[in-house]
Amino acid sequence: MVVLVLFAAVCCAAPLSGAISAVIALQTRAQASDAIPGGTAADIPARMLTAYQKAVHLIGRYVPACRGMRWPILAGIAKVESNHAIGHTITAGGDIRPKIYGVLLDGSGAGGNTTAIPDTDGGRWDGTAHGERAVGPFQFLPATWESTGKDASGDHVADPHNADDAALGAATYLCGHGCDLTQRAQLRAAIWQYNHSAPYLSTVLGWIDQYTAAASRPDLTGVSARARTVLQAALSQQGVPYSWGGGSPNGPSTGSCCSPGGKSGTRITGFDCSGLTLYAYAKAGIRLPRTAAAQAGIGHRIPASRGIRALKPGDLVFYAYVPGRDTTIYHVGIYTGGGQMINAARPGTLVRLDAVAAMSGYAGGARLL
Repeated sequence: MVVLVLFAAVCCAAPLSGAISAVIALQTRAQASDAIPGGTAADIPARMLTAYQKAVHLIGRYVPACRGMRWPILAGIAKVESNHAIGHTITAGGDIRPKIYGVLLDGSGAGGNTTAIPDTDGGRWDGTAHGERAVGPFQFLPATWESTGKDASGDHVADPHNADDAALGAATYLCGHGCDLTQRAQLRAAIWQYNHSAPYLSTVLGWIDQYTAAASRPDLTGVSARARTVLQAALSQQGVPYSWGGGSPNGPSTGSCCSPGGKSGTRITGFDCSGLTLYAYAKAGIRLPRTAAAQAGIGHRIPASRGIRALKPGDLVFYAYVPGRDTTIYHVGIYTGGGQMINAARPGTLVRLDAVAAMSGYAGGARLL
């Protein structure tokens, strides 16, 4: 575990009282997040989602000048910090049990931490007077919580182990003196303040983009009947697990889970990326080849150079290891409009709405409708 004391100041940031969280081996965490279903509100416990939405509703009371706070921002932070407290019990009042503790920040090297942080709370929040450890679903350090914590649950105690309180505390910290989080640069600065780490910033932004896409329902007004058929078929499969080799014109089928080629040996029923497109297009009477690379050879090709705006709802969207070389295409989704696609992203995830920009190697599209 590495403790990062944050010195970066931004125009909208409040003065920092100490590191807000402890970063848990970021490369390891980024890889682990691929193995956790995500990208839609369906992977967030309902009580945690309520806490994020409640914080958005309340933030104006505490930081009136803050603009653009949205639940996907809080969800992106909490996804990386605690995976939304999954595996813990969350009471109706928002209390999380068992409590979530990070490793003891004693400089021992455990979890990657090399800097000892002295105790500041006598163990009140982190359960030990022998040093500090991050606490709660947003992984606040006790010293930061003392200056940032807010009571959103109405019990007159600001508790970092309460989902409502922790979410409002995180929203307050991110808003600083009044950020405009609709501006990408200010959103990046706020997350950077939360944790002064480039890998952390990249990972959290990726989750925010995925949750933002999931929170927006595609508008199918004006979409052709055949395109609507394809999109409705694909959208109906949201929440179905990714399955390597899974999917047929008839629906989900059994493939392998958790690593390309099924190295884990686990069998699971669902779709991989091209299996989902195969199924959705079959509903409109169009038979596609099985692989993403082969599907790029069907219909009218839309070069990546024309940008995402050239796409129309129902178009296939491709990604390649070497954009411009269709033989290296490794992934396909179905464009839904508004910069989004319906996507069977990778092992360990569910079929979901994603931002087209959420994946790397955009290689254009193909129009079959």
